[in-house]
Parts: sequence; structure tokens; C-alpha cells
Amino acid sequence: MPVAYDPARPTVTPRIAAELIHHEGIVREAYRDSVGVWTWSVGLTDASGHRVGRYRDQPQPLHRCLEVYVWVLRNRYLPAVLEALGPVQPQEHELAAALSFHWNTGAIGRAEWMRHVREGDMAKARKAMLNWSRPASLAIRRKREQALFFDGRWASDGSALVYQVAKPSYRPSRPERQQVMPTLELLLAGGPAREVEEVETQAMAAAAKPRSNWFAQLFSC
Repeated sequence: MPVAYDPARPTVTPRIAAELIHHEGIVREAYRDSVGVWTWSVGLTDASGHRVGRYRDQPQPLHRCLEVYVWVLRNRYLPAVLEALGPVQPQEHELAAALSFHWNTGAIGRAEWMRHVREGDMAKARKAMLNWSRPASLAIRRKREQALFFDGRWASDGSALVYQVAKPSYRPSRPERQQVMPTLELLLAGGPAREVEEVETQAMAAAAKPRSNWFAQLFSC
């Protein structure tokens, strides 16, 4: 069953988890990020509390990548975001944007835009959120988080780019788009591991199935 969202008891939902993945992508084995730090899954490093070096040359099933990601999101990032929101009871789209911002910056507790949100000044908050757009490569992400938090405009369609790892550089490469929503729904609903694996297998089979050629079908009747 879908994970219900209640602003009075905010929690991570599949839609929230998928939205953050939309900005990050997934890498199933350990890789080196832009500054050489070993990273895995949805941008996880050892700082998350999960040792990612074990996944060097050891690609993991998608459900394992998402399982650890969800655990970190719930236990390491959600509490800090809720503390920063204070008395504010966030809607689902607001919590998603705030979590995405904190996952990327780690600065939700000192961000000026969050103080404006607590004070109820959404105009100032909207403007101040874009102060976190450096380097310039982050500008698009900030604008999408801004559109989500203040206007409720989601970016994710429930899929994600899943990257290979090039050797010997250990840099992400050759991404393929895969559906992640069914797996996230089962994980966040506490589904058995067997069911999670079955959903992933079905999604991968569907993605690998050749698309029908309507032109060929036209002459096969």
C-alpha cells in the first residue's frame, strides 16, 4: 500500500525519495566523485555512517542501493530537516525540497531561507534559497528545489539514471534510465526482501524488452 503522508507526522514517502534520486542518480558500485571521495548508491560516502569502500568492484542490486539510501535519508537527514523546520508542519512537497537541499548542502540548520520559512516570510525564503547556487552547476538544482518547495512542482517521474563505473578512473559513465518507484514503495512500506527483489527483476526485464516497431507491425498482419 502507498505510504500515506501526514503533515503533523512528516516522514519519507516514495515520492520524496524518488525526487531526491532524480537530482543525484544511482551508481551500484563504489566510484570516485569529483574530488576523489569514494561514493556509492545515491551519493553516499562514509560520512553517512555506512562504509561504501566495500562496494569497490562489487556492484550491488538496485534494491540494496535503495535500501541503504532510504535508511540514511530517514535516520541521518530527516531529523535535521524537521529540527530546522521547527513548528512548521511541512506538506509533502516542502519536505521533499528541504531534504533534497540538505542532502546536497548539509546546511539546512544554518540556511537563511529556512529561518524565513519558520518566520512565515515565504517571499524572502524563496529569494534566499537561491543564495546556495554556487558553484554555478547547482543553479538548476536550486531552482527546481525552489519550484518544489514554494510552488509544489515535482521534477521526478519515478525513474532514475543508473550509472556504470568506468575503470581504471572509477568515474560514473554510461547511464541507463530505470524505474525505482515500485522498489521504493515496497521498501518504505516494509515489504519482504523477496518481494522487493521480484519487483526489481520485473522492472529490469521491462526495461530490457525491445520496444515494438510500429512500422514493422504494420506489415506483419
